[in-house]
Amino acid sequence: MENVRKHTTNVYEAVLVASKRARQLNEERLAKLELMPEDESIDIDTRKVTEIALKELSDGLIKTER
Repeated sequence: MENVRKHTTNVYEAVLVASKRARQLNEERLAKLELMPEDESIDIDTRKVTEIALKELSDGLIKTER
């Protein structure tokens, strides 16, 4: 969590940013799942979307406005 705080002004902002990114990731995952019966080469990340979003935020891959 300390790495996340480096990229946001406070914890509440981090929660909002991560939850918004998690929703985006979930929408992308659902779109891929719909295409799976047609294209079996689609690879879906099995990690939880919140885990992915927090990792992206802590790695500085998500930019926030200050």
